[in-house]
Amino acid sequence: MSEATAQRKFACPACGAEATWNPGKKALVCAFCGTTSPGQEELNAAGETVIRELDLVSALRAIPDSARGWQARKTSVKCQSCQAISVFDPERIGQRCDFCGSAALVAHEEVKEAFRPESLLPMKISETHVRENIRNWYGSRWFAPNRLKHAALTDTVKGLYIPYWTFDAQVHADWTAESGYYYYETESYTDAQGKRQTRRVRKIRWQRSSGALDHFFDDELVAASRGVEPDLLRRVEPFPTKELVPYQAGYLSGWVVERYQIDLVNAARHAREVMDQKLHSLCASQVPGDTHRNLRVHADYRGQTFKHILVPVWLLSYNFGARGFQVVINGYSGAIAGRYPKSWIKILFAVLAVLAVAGVIALVAGNR
Repeated sequence: MSEATAQRKFACPACGAEATWNPGKKALVCAFCGTTSPGQEELNAAGETVIRELDLVSALRAIPDSARGWQARKTSVKCQSCQAISVFDPERIGQRCDFCGSAALVAHEEVKEAFRPESLLPMKISETHVRENIRNWYGSRWFAPNRLKHAALTDTVKGLYIPYWTFDAQVHADWTAESGYYYYETESYTDAQGKRQTRRVRKIRWQRSSGALDHFFDDELVAASRGVEPDLLRRVEPFPTKELVPYQAGYLSGWVVERYQIDLVNAARHAREVMDQKLHSLCASQVPGDTHRNLRVHADYRGQTFKHILVPVWLLSYNFGARGFQVVINGYSGAIAGRYPKSWIKILFAVLAVLAVAGVIALVAGNR
């Protein structure tokens, strides 16, 4: 199993036992004596928290070895089922995948150590609060089978840190298009009865137009997780990047971290595609007239920077029958999204009820 060189210990200042990050107290807490010790953040001369942005072009050429590693001893395993790579403290024994529950875990050896996160969003929502939210969420799923609502599903909830990339860019865009202006003309036609009629017809007058805009893309997020379903992640976003703190291994003490499998090159390519789409929409909004066509955008990207960050989620993975399901909770905001099985009996009754109501309405309308 792969391990990073230890650079820091997270020992309790009172008794020396292991301290782990507690989201409720926002501090390292000793499980043995209960002593709390706050995490240390990097500050600039003005006393403000420092979150570094890295130059994208330089990093795409070569990531320096000094930017790799977790700054603490870690063990990595890869799930043969969902392909997620989990990273955790070496004292922990990984028996099942925290993302899908599979026992098919194998040691993962890094060819090169992973790119170290520049910053992270500390876990804020406590496990107790998460369990209550999950119970309420399932209780509001009317089509869920009754036995699912009474199952002890919250016993499998896991707190995790998952990887994201963020990208910044200053963009200048020049655009050209054909602006369309509506006007109306009256024309004559013969209807189905052979009578002459008139009608107003909308037409478009086309005119060339052009313009320019400057826009700053700030922290465009690209998820780098394989263990969490992408559409569920999108539904619990955003993760507030303004609340990031500089990376310190102490924040991860006692927590499982997913190692990114979407690398910087592919993440940067995806971010550029998203930025291009947004830029096209911004330029389209500038085109005068009632409609437009043949919009062409020529963009110049400058000052491109990025961060590798970790964000907290609580994840519930369970099987119901032969199918697997996930419920994801944003570990900072508490936003929840998930999938659940549906009872065909409840769906059938709902359809019959709708048909019955429609029948009564039709009967009343027919008797008037």
